[in-house]
Amino acid sequence: QVELVESGGGLVQAGGSLRLSCVASGLRFGTYTVAWFRQAPGKDREFVGAVMWNDGAEYYADSVKGRFTMSRDNRENTVRLQMSTLKPEDTAVYYCAANQWGSVTTKSAYDWKYWGQGTQVTVSS
Repeated sequence: QVELVESGGGLVQAGGSLRLSCVASGLRFGTYTVAWFRQAPGKDREFVGAVMWNDGAEYYADSVKGRFTMSRDNRENTVRLQMSTLKPEDTAVYYCAANQWGSVTTKSAYDWKYWGQGTQVTVSS
């Protein structure tokens, strides 16, 4: 049974930083591309970024490029999302998602197979 568990969310002031983690189990982690999405109240789930299963290549949405960085540790089945220079508009529930042999440019949430339960990030102004 595949399980993705996010952690690290919280309340932070604008300009601050947070690091989210996504720990996977029940899968061959090294064969999965992992993405982060976010969903603010009343809005669609939005692609944030993804890290490739084979070479660790990263791809980010324009809205977070230069502020967010993903990294993966295949020994720990973990992908982390380091978020810096946070803005109030980054407030959302953040989800990780995984696809086996997936592409980092798959931006639609409908195309990702496995999901975590989400972690809330709130950025105060």
